[in-house]
Amino acid sequence: VTHSIPACIGSMTLNGKQLDNESPVSIFAVNKCYETVQDGTFFDGSGFAALVREGYKVRSDVNITLEFRTTAVHGVLLGVSSAKVDAIGLEIVHGKVLFHVNNGAGRITATYEPRGTNSLCDGKWHKLQANKSKHRISLIIDGNLVHTDNPYIQSTSADTNNPIYVGGYPADVKQNCLTSKSSFRGCLRNLVLTKGQHAELFDFSRAFDLRGVFPHSCPGAEH
Repeated sequence: VTHSIPACIGSMTLNGKQLDNESPVSIFAVNKCYETVQDGTFFDGSGFAALVREGYKVRSDVNITLEFRTTAVHGVLLGVSSAKVDAIGLEIVHGKVLFHVNNGAGRITATYEPRGTNSLCDGKWHKLQANKSKHRISLIIDGNLVHTDNPYIQSTSADTNNPIYVGGYPADVKQNCLTSKSSFRGCLRNLVLTKGQHAELFDFSRAFDLRGVFPHSCPGAEH
């Protein structure tokens, strides 16, 4: 076994003596346990998860679905970029959800603006679907569809080759389709990227870099 256990462990005794887990000698990637817990991955607002080390190629079509819950009005959800301008990005800015795409000719953005600034930042689960089909992009939040016009109809492929960064990204990494540097605080679950008939569900515990991210458990409610 080469990976850690996604679980809570308590009241451990060794040779009849209870171990003190409140003041460990050293600690690495261990979070507190929650009395009420939900499926999902907890992002503490300080870091990110990095997936697909060899680089994810968006190209002409991709459909992204995920569920999120947060109490923050700012936060990066997902970004895939390239060394050039080609990129896609999903973020929460001032309580709005923005889906940016640059196929090489210029950035276009689909914006979902809820009625109230805190409508999506209420600590409840919200469903997001972002779709790029050649030059067309759309965003669906909780069943509400947003389209946007793209004047660059000849440019159809986002030629990305960098990892998928979720919940934030390192300071030295360029993201051409994200305006925010704020790491996401809250919980994410059911991240699926679909290309054609191929749907891929991403398990955050298999990320090649995790900072401030705790797979498999979300606190039942943020306090």
